[in-house]
Amino acid sequence: MESLTSGTLAGTGSFRCDECGYVVTLAAADTLPACPGCGGDRFARASLFAGGRFQRRSGEAPTDEERDALLAQAREQLDSDGQFLAWRDGDDLKVVPLDREWTRVGRSLAADVRFDDPTVSRRHALIVRQADGVRVLDDRSLNGVFVNGERVEWRVLGDGDEIVVGRYRLHFLEGTGAGHAASEHSYEATG
Repeated sequence: MESLTSGTLAGTGSFRCDECGYVVTLAAADTLPACPGCGGDRFARASLFAGGRFQRRSGEAPTDEERDALLAQAREQLDSDGQFLAWRDGDDLKVVPLDREWTRVGRSLAADVRFDDPTVSRRHALIVRQADGVRVLDDRSLNGVFVNGERVEWRVLGDGDEIVVGRYRLHFLEGTGAGHAASEHSYEATG
């Protein structure tokens, strides 16, 4: 992003010092001052999603091996048939069943899958289970919903699909739990 030097800037906004990162907020007719943190005079428009702690860097995307390991670990936790969402939350692996027709994903306290994070909209996405399949719908989110790297308004989900909501990577699983696998073996053995 282009750096700005001192002067009058049109419009309101926040500006981050290029030297120390100090953020200065200006009203419409304010003049950009010297940085109160370091005295510098070069600023860039501050954004929550650009150049800050929430910027998605290429190294943040998991490798194929990491993704496969996550899916394998999540499948080990499944103890019943059905559809599930799995994601990493720090060092923890979360796996939740999709047992209702509608599952709300967002920052709202009313969300079924809740992420208290500014990169996630209050009403970010809906997971809809119907007889003809499971879909993800963008619920008018600010940052969009991505399935396997592509921004979507809605998409039918398949086993292993990655859904990106803000900075979270959720994985859709169609599970057959340990109980199902055992009964399948006994059926094959007797049948």
